[in-house]
Amino acid sequence: METLDPEIRQYSDLPAWIDEHSEQLRGKQVLMYCTGGIRCEMASAYIRSKGVGFENVFQLFGGIQRYMEQFPSGGYFKGKNFVFDHRISVGSLDGNILGSCLICHSPFDDYSSRCRCMHCRMLVLVCYSCQGDNSERYVCELCQRHCKGDRTLPIKNDDPMHSDFTSDSSESTAVELTSLDGRSTSVSGMSRRNGPSPQRKLRILCLHGFRQNASSFKGRTSSLAKKLKSMVEFTFIDAPHELPFIYQERPSKAEQNSKSSDDLSNSIQQPSTQENSKKRFAWLVASDSNHTEELGWRMADKPFDPLQYQQQTCGFEESYNYIRQVVSHSGPFDGILGFSQGAAMAALICEKQQRNHGNLDFRFAILCSGFSACLDTIGKGSIKCPSLHIFGHKQGQDRQIGPNVSRELVQLFDEECAMVIEHDLGHIIPARPPYIDQVKEFLVRFI
Repeated sequence: METLDPEIRQYSDLPAWIDEHSEQLRGKQVLMYCTGGIRCEMASAYIRSKGVGFENVFQLFGGIQRYMEQFPSGGYFKGKNFVFDHRISVGSLDGNILGSCLICHSPFDDYSSRCRCMHCRMLVLVCYSCQGDNSERYVCELCQRHCKGDRTLPIKNDDPMHSDFTSDSSESTAVELTSLDGRSTSVSGMSRRNGPSPQRKLRILCLHGFRQNASSFKGRTSSLAKKLKSMVEFTFIDAPHELPFIYQERPSKAEQNSKSSDDLSNSIQQPSTQENSKKRFAWLVASDSNHTEELGWRMADKPFDPLQYQQQTCGFEESYNYIRQVVSHSGPFDGILGFSQGAAMAALICEKQQRNHGNLDFRFAILCSGFSACLDTIGKGSIKCPSLHIFGHKQGQDRQIGPNVSRELVQLFDEECAMVIEHDLGHIIPARPPYIDQVKEFLVRFI
């Protein structure tokens, strides 16, 4: 199997690399995997868009993050996975250290000191002994190969992370980079503590999707936060309804032979421990759900239903009161952003805010891959809150929420103050041009 390493330091450079090396990919089977699956979703769609000869592009659903949740022992993955929260990296139960110090090359895999390459700002591994001399200058291996010097100053980021509410107020950003050989890493921006602020930033409360959490959603939107850091401060919160972990029984060898690779990717074993599992939450739950009594791992009692969101219509009042507490504690907020079920919840809040004459007083809403929940009695154009709707069009292949469903949600908002962005990148929030420019065009109205 041939491995291709683009040797890039920012994800925005990947399309150009693919264009330049397209002939190496034509007619090949390409396997991609990354931290959380989002970058691969976009990159694989871009490769397939090139047409004939680029059809066989595959990716690991949910990335290494979901793979390790399902297989805490590590499975086929070795080492640690870089994540975009206070943990920095997450390893399996296998305690072997694969990383090494940039200076002395001894085994080392702790990024907590946050030493960086002076050229590309990549975090580098420098062991505690080699960190002692502050005159050292660090240069990562890639920059060394590009003849950018030997070493660079150790730069540390000591900003604490919030445990309950995760905010981007420090302007610290992280972007996941994915190469075609599956390696993933990050570039983190420096926190700006000095210098005048030219204008007040918009504060936006962010609601994650179904079976997600604040930490994972912050990681998935890190590129968006980076592009909007001069305009926006995001705050991420967990929904109040905690969900059990669901797994499916692993098929027998005979069943495996009769199934396609896509079928097998959804058939997993129950992990032996919850040590490496993050809690999952929801804003709305099904009426027959006993989520408060079923925490922990349990086997799915039926195949995955892509239309399950249509049954998740209960729990709004609890979620609404919880958000009111958040606003009272950490507000005020200018706007609210929701993704998938979070967008459905945000739409419900806009409608109730209108009926209650500004009880929460969000000035605008950003609804990404949204759908209508519990709004059957609302007429078209009834919700007057300014809104931005972002979703994939038919060719975008959003396999979770179809474009027609998102368009039905758009129709509930006043068309005079509703803006729509349709993209071709699937079940994600796009952060590349021209979509990011349209997002900025919407936000600038409220600054």
